[in-house]
Amino acid sequence: MQKETICYIRDVNYYETDRMGIVHHSNYIRYFEEARLFMMEKAGLNYAAIEERGIIIPVLFVNCEYVKPLRYGDTFRVETRLSGYRGLKMEVSYEIYSERTGELCTTGESGHCFLYPDMKPVRMKRDFPDIHDTLNRYLMT
Repeated sequence: MQKETICYIRDVNYYETDRMGIVHHSNYIRYFEEARLFMMEKAGLNYAAIEERGIIIPVLFVNCEYVKPLRYGDTFRVETRLSGYRGLKMEVSYEIYSERTGELCTTGESGHCFLYPDMKPVRMKRDFPDIHDTLNRYLMT
């Protein structure tokens, strides 16, 4: 079954580029984060509300492969999917496309875990069944 893809669209800002007008590589990680938060919001999981409930979601890893550069003035879309969820950890996959050409520019993935502020693991199924169920449903769509 194909997992649901959420598309996040925005323009490249001038300050995100280098002297050649090409997006600096570090900004793709920011694009991933923006798209991940947008995906979570669309799934009904407001990040600020999750934090207010005492859950933090640190990054465990990020991988990024640069295929074609984005440039100042380009509009791009990030296709984001929840690619894994196992109660304590989740993985998100990303594909960035140029809106003008439709070409794939970047692929990546990130891994995250759910912790309390004292850095102890959250038992999502037991302590936050509503979030657990939402993530499981979203993973299956």
